[in-house]
Formats: sequence, structure tokens, C-alpha cells
Amino acid sequence: MQAPFIEPIPTKESCWRAIVMMGRNVASYKFALAESLLELSDQGNEFISMEDLAAPFSRNLCEHLKHAGKQITSPRSRFLDACRQANAGEISNEALIESTVRLGFVNVIDAFHVVNQGDTPVRFFNDDRKARGGITLTDEFFYLSEGNQFSNLPQEAEARWNLVETAWELNMAANLLDIEYDLEGGQLYVPRRDTSRVDVTSCRDALNGYQKGKCFYCFLDISIESGDYRLAHVDHFLPHILKENREIKNLDGVWNLVLACQACNMTKLARPPQARYLDRLNTRNNYLISSPHPLRETLIRQTGIKAADRRSFLEGAHRTAVNTLIHTWSPIEEFGVAF
Repeated sequence: MQAPFIEPIPTKESCWRAIVMMGRNVASYKFALAESLLELSDQGNEFISMEDLAAPFSRNLCEHLKHAGKQITSPRSRFLDACRQANAGEISNEALIESTVRLGFVNVIDAFHVVNQGDTPVRFFNDDRKARGGITLTDEFFYLSEGNQFSNLPQEAEARWNLVETAWELNMAANLLDIEYDLEGGQLYVPRRDTSRVDVTSCRDALNGYQKGKCFYCFLDISIESGDYRLAHVDHFLPHILKENREIKNLDGVWNLVLACQACNMTKLARPPQARYLDRLNTRNNYLISSPHPLRETLIRQTGIKAADRRSFLEGAHRTAVNTLIHTWSPIEEFGVAF
């Protein structure tokens, strides 16, 4: 029996990432709220008034509206109209804050902790709007902020936001949205029929949360912050050199991309991992598929609709890789079990 990716008792990091990556995504407000909470964590205040929360919340949405006009699946939003007016210089920042407090938090405060139709076991804030006019951050949020994964969380939220708004902006059904990887630029992008492309987000940022901030192979902590000595490498699980024989389809697909620490990436070189890592890749891909579009539909299109089909696809591709490249690889040591 394969081990589940999400632990029976989720960690604080797992709960936060589930909130950001596993939501229904009918609006981008949850992403804006997540990024706002992470930003305000530097102040160290337990209580946050709605006015103080409104400033980063509205700013984040205004910035995204500049490059992606669709931030909600419903036809209209009075709050987003106010954000557009602020971007156009038609209303003052004070008026935007007032509109945000009045209109922007109507649903997102209640919905923030809801994942798969139920609340996460860990809450990062309590709703004190009626009693105090704001929210109160919990001890769990401050424990989260002290963890070694905290610095990755803003980029993960931004990457997820970019993926979702791209699907909305292109007005494409999820099952028609293919996401590909640019090896040189390190970007995930959506190809268009006219041969142009729409850059979506950094590959590192998009994948890190699904690996819990760990190297895919040895489970050491990795980072997605530029300049960090732990900066993750984007690795082709089955080596990129196999593109030359054209027997394995879409080696640059998300299904074949993992994040690795520098040591694993540099020692693996052009060797496929040992067969036991196929279970890990299959588990990671199925976890991605359990997340709402667009990565979910991209992976299904690349590897198969049914779980058995996806497993068979990976086994066949790995067999071809070993028959072509002969030697396999594994890290010298693994540090615990992350997924």
C-alpha cells in the first residue's frame, strides 16, 4: 500500500499549503488574504484590525488586476470595481480601504480555513470582527512563522495565484489548458495556437509546496528564494537527454519535473533514479492531480485519466529510460520521510 502524501495528522505547514493550493478557487481573495497575513507577520501583532488588513489585501489585488483583469469567476464584483477605480486614479487610497473593509472580506474570512468542504484542523486566525473589528492571529500562525519553510510560503501563494488567474484570463476550460516548462527560463507557460506563449509562474514556486519544501530525493530542506544556498534545482526525473530518442512523450511536462537540492541534482546527472522513486513520483503527481486546475488537468492529459493508467505510463517511461541510459541513480543518504 502506498503511503499517503498528506499525513493523517497534518502539520501546520501542510494545513497552510492545503488552504492555498487545494481550495475551490472561485475568486482570488484567499490568495490575497494569505499573502497579506504573511506580510503582516513581520509586525508581530496578535490582533489585526480590518483597516490594517485591508491595506495589503487591496494592494495585492490591485497589482494582480494590472496584468490579469479576471480575479473572480462571477460576472461582477463591487469590490474589484473599486480596485480598478483605484488603479485608474479615480478614487483615493482612503476610499479604497473603506470599500475593502466594507466589501472585500464578506466571504473570505469565513472561507479561508475551508478545504474539501471542512475546516482545517489548524486555524491561523480567529474571526473577531463583531467583538473587536478585526482578526486575531493564533499561536499556530506564529509557530508557522518561526519554521524553516516560512520564507517559501509567499512565493508559493503567488505561484498558485498566477496559475489560477491564467486559466481565468485565457477563458479556457481546465481540460484544455496545457502547461509546459521552459528549460532555459525556468518558467511554466501556456502555449497559444498562434505559437506565442503566456508565462505563468516560476517552476520552483509552483512545485515547492507540493513537495513540502523538501528535496524530492533526499528530503533535505530546499528554498525557492534567489540567492539562498539551499536554492532548489528543477530536475527532470527522467533525464532531459532522453528527448533525443523521442520515445518518451513530453519530458518537459510537469509530470517529470521535481525540485532537488544541489547535491542530488549535481550527482544524478543524466541517470534515471532507481525504480523505488517511481512510487514517490506517482504519489507527488497524484497529489498535484488532487488539487484544482490547472496543474491537475495538465497532468491528466500528460499521463492518463485513471490512477492505473498513470502508474503504467511512469513504469513504461522508466523502463525506456533504463534501457537507453543503462545506469540508475539514488542519493547517498535520505533524511527522514517527507512524503
